[in-house]
Amino acid sequence: MSHGSNPRPATARKSSDLKGTLRIPGDKSISHRSFMFGGLAAGETRITGLLEGEDVINTGKAMQAMGARIRKEGDTWIIDGVGNGALLAPEAPLDFGNAGTGCRLTMGLVGVYDFDSTFIGDASLTKRPMGRVLDPLREMGVQVKSAEGDRLPVTLRGPKTPNPITYRVPMASAQVKSAVLLAGLNTPGITTVVEPVMTRDHTEKMLQGFGANLTVETDAEGVRTIRLEGRGKLTGQVIDVPGDPSSTAFPLVAGLIVPGSDITILNVLMNPTRTGLILTLQEMGANIEVMNKRLAGGEDVADLRVRHSELKGVTVPEDRAPSMIDEYPVLAVAAAFAEGTTVMNGLEELRVKESDRLSAVADGLKLNGVDCDEGEASLVVRGRPGGKGLGKISGGQVKTHLDHRIAMSFLVMGLASEHPVTVDDATMIATSFPEFMGLMTGLGAKIEEAENKAA
Repeated sequence: MSHGSNPRPATARKSSDLKGTLRIPGDKSISHRSFMFGGLAAGETRITGLLEGEDVINTGKAMQAMGARIRKEGDTWIIDGVGNGALLAPEAPLDFGNAGTGCRLTMGLVGVYDFDSTFIGDASLTKRPMGRVLDPLREMGVQVKSAEGDRLPVTLRGPKTPNPITYRVPMASAQVKSAVLLAGLNTPGITTVVEPVMTRDHTEKMLQGFGANLTVETDAEGVRTIRLEGRGKLTGQVIDVPGDPSSTAFPLVAGLIVPGSDITILNVLMNPTRTGLILTLQEMGANIEVMNKRLAGGEDVADLRVRHSELKGVTVPEDRAPSMIDEYPVLAVAAAFAEGTTVMNGLEELRVKESDRLSAVADGLKLNGVDCDEGEASLVVRGRPGGKGLGKISGGQVKTHLDHRIAMSFLVMGLASEHPVTVDDATMIATSFPEFMGLMTGLGAKIEEAENKAA
């Protein structure tokens, strides 16, 4: 499914006094994995708080195509899983739409099975590199047919018996780590992943929760060695998905840059591998209060209260990038309203996201009057407190390149800039945060979507 055929621009205008309490949709990473592990585990899994964006639903459809039974009763998703090692060959290609996470993780999960599985996606996903996941699968004995440059469509066929491997992840990527571990679930013996830099660890925590024999050791240098014993039993679980920190970022930054704002966001995932943005904003002077800290399903959760703050530019430590990779676009927007210069390094991963996110952010900032420099893997933003002169008096739309985070980031920018900010398409926000418009306007944000001309 492509959103490119019928774009709907949206415009955000200067707002004030954003106020209210909101609950953010469930975390995307945990939602994808809940469908996958629930579909694989024996017995029943019950999920509340699931993010019902298109990306996650596509993962659910893929699990259904391989034998899992999934239904929704009220607010609860109920899954009858097939049992580890018992996935069925899908009769048709698995279509992941825009979902890189769902696609790459499912390649690991089913690629080692001794049958053909074919993966397809939309125009954006078809451009994204899959080799980083396909290379370790090849080492395990998987036959790969792919388009040029290891891109979709991809067809995988596992060997009669997969080889357990020890794989050192060459870049900070939770998706690569997870794909190898999931392949290890149906591989005899011990599959080992060595991770030089810690990335989000939901796969490890959740697999342990479902009963996998998985251990993690961290050495003095911070290198993590994860060992998984293959072909063990997984058992269905009850999961309440906490709020997505990457989606929380948008109302959070809006509250900081819009004068008079006071917003409380409930039930936010505070896993330390995901809180780099909050830490960075606090270093910039953000008034963010972390309240009611608690554990839910092995994950740290809290409520956040955010109030309008005078921000100052900072240099973001490069080693923080993996814990906030999806939040750099909206951090760059916050930096546009900060006093002084904000320097962000180590951003090469942004070039292979839903779009070349680094260029998309830099282009959007420049279009709206922000003084910034784009480097090979860096972004430098010189802010204007109060947003004076920012935005567009007439014409000029931010090119979103089918990227939901670019669209939401620049709509947040328009809430505090002197002039409005318009994005060329807001339809794809539904992939990760379908409630974005409603929640933001409910706080008092002035955002309008253009009329859908084709409707």
